[in-house]
Amino acid sequence: MTKRFDYFVIFAEMRTGSNFLEENINGLEDVICHGEAFNPSFLGFPEVETLLGETEAQRNENPFALLDKIKTSEDKISGFRYFHNHDVRIFDVILNDPKCAKIILTRNPLDSFISWKIALATGQWKLTNTTHLKTAQVDFHLEQFEDYLTEMQNFQMEVQRSLQVSGQSAFYVRYEDLTDLDVVNGIARFLGSQSQLDRLSKKLKRQNPRPIVEKVANFEDLEAAVSSIDWFDLARTPNFEPKRGAAIPRYVAAPISPLLFMPISPWPDRQIETWLAALDHTDPKELRRNFGQRPLLRWKNTHPNHRSFTVVHHPVARAYDVFCRHILPIKDDRYAELRRGLRRVHNLPLPEHPDDPPLSTTQLRACFCEFLKFLKFNLAGQTALRVDGAWASQSQIIQGFCKFSPPHMIVRAETLEEDLKLLTQQVGLTWYAPPSAPPPQGPALAEIYDAELETLAREAYAADYTNFGFKPLKI
Repeated sequence: MTKRFDYFVIFAEMRTGSNFLEENINGLEDVICHGEAFNPSFLGFPEVETLLGETEAQRNENPFALLDKIKTSEDKISGFRYFHNHDVRIFDVILNDPKCAKIILTRNPLDSFISWKIALATGQWKLTNTTHLKTAQVDFHLEQFEDYLTEMQNFQMEVQRSLQVSGQSAFYVRYEDLTDLDVVNGIARFLGSQSQLDRLSKKLKRQNPRPIVEKVANFEDLEAAVSSIDWFDLARTPNFEPKRGAAIPRYVAAPISPLLFMPISPWPDRQIETWLAALDHTDPKELRRNFGQRPLLRWKNTHPNHRSFTVVHHPVARAYDVFCRHILPIKDDRYAELRRGLRRVHNLPLPEHPDDPPLSTTQLRACFCEFLKFLKFNLAGQTALRVDGAWASQSQIIQGFCKFSPPHMIVRAETLEEDLKLLTQQVGLTWYAPPSAPPPQGPALAEIYDAELETLAREAYAADYTNFGFKPLKI
């Protein structure tokens, strides 16, 4: 019979009960866990000199040799415990290997944090005899706990996403489940073991069974501090907008100067491009464009002290520019089918034929209002129409940039000149003021702008308002 898994990993952290879990797993006849095999501080266990014939120095030089020996163990299903700060070189390998069984062990982070603090204070990380128990009261520090919590959550989210993307599943077990014999035997079945336990190990003892109020010297501070933590992430702005790529081919570099512009669609870039060319006393035609990833890396490496930047615009102004540029015109272009969908499904009163009379100011405002309402649902993934790059949130576009490299500076359109001046100072260039922005498409926004439009834009682009601190538009 073909084995389901070749080996296993227990994703855990200090003070989550991983020693106790390992002790019981090693009680199975055909399973063995080799401790923290890839802990940079020791080899599996403290004071162990070799593991499967590998020394600590050999493992540090080439961790994959030890990993291969764990994989190919013939007599038992072999595995190890892996924490967030263990050897990162094997992390992606084990995560992406479907023949590696994943056991994910978690514990209430506050409990594990306090337990970790006590272990640091007493120097006692395991307990086999209660007569040797060491106890201590520790101080709780909110900043330290927040750092700890963020680190743990980031690691867990990285593991979870990798499993989701690769279509794998894991065996999830809580600290509280470790004393349940049926659950531990369930882990054995998950691994493909033919062995079952009759009872759990009694070798290891709980070190800190006292209530948390007795473990923390400043318990009142702890109570006040944790009440301010958003445990359920309720303050997060929900974001169901599709993720975007880095859009490297759209980047524009000055011919000589070490400046790289990362444009956010759909705003016209002529103003910035003319300014970039003027810095090098040349024509915009000489700007470097159509980068691929490798050419862009070469450009970065050959332009020391380079700076990259992008420009964000007020969401109302940007949405109106999209509306006038791509939605109002009656053209047979890539937006033609989308315009039909907006008219038919979302009831936008858009002109349909070239001989239709132009919209009045009142009609224009009503139509733009409906477009903003559509954007709210579209960006939340609640429509059948695509989320076009022209109106994707600026937050999501910049996150796409970050898949390759984040911009050094996010310039604001309303402070464009002073932001660009600072940028040129950073790279030691002579300052040239940018030309005036080209006139906007369509009727002036000032003719229709009011508080309702601002509210609708804020609902559609909540992430942009939150991330960039936009105030109501000044006309």
